Amino acid sequence: MSWTNQPSSLPGYESYGTITVHYFIPSGIQKEEHPNPGQRYDGTSRIAYLPDSPEGRRVRELLRQAFAQRLIFTVGQSSTSGRNNVVTWNDIHHKTSTNGGPTCYGYPDPDYLKRVQYELKLKGVE
Repeated sequence: MSWTNQPSSLPGYESYGTITVHYFIPSGIQKEEHPNPGQRYDGTSRIAYLPDSPEGRRVRELLRQAFAQRLIFTVGQSSTSGRNNVVTWNDIHHKTSTNGGPTCYGYPDPDYLKRVQYELKLKGVE
């Protein structure tokens, strides 16, 4: 996991820049904690967005902790492609679009930062 800061703002956070979070998980062999130990899994790369506000920076730090604890992703079946043995999101919602609102996984979404902190707390990250 890494991140960059952009000067452009997100809808609903016009006073702040944007934190672009980059995830890269390489392909590999499943371990005992995965659904099919010994089988290959396909990795992924994902990008997510946060406002560069005090609360957004707090969420970035919580996501960093969750990523270090291997809580952001899991190996399973893709809900979009139906493929098995792929890296998928693990019930911690991310904004993968800068706009379009909640239905497009984007902004504006005034409750997102509170919701994701709650999801992280449920996984023991606070």
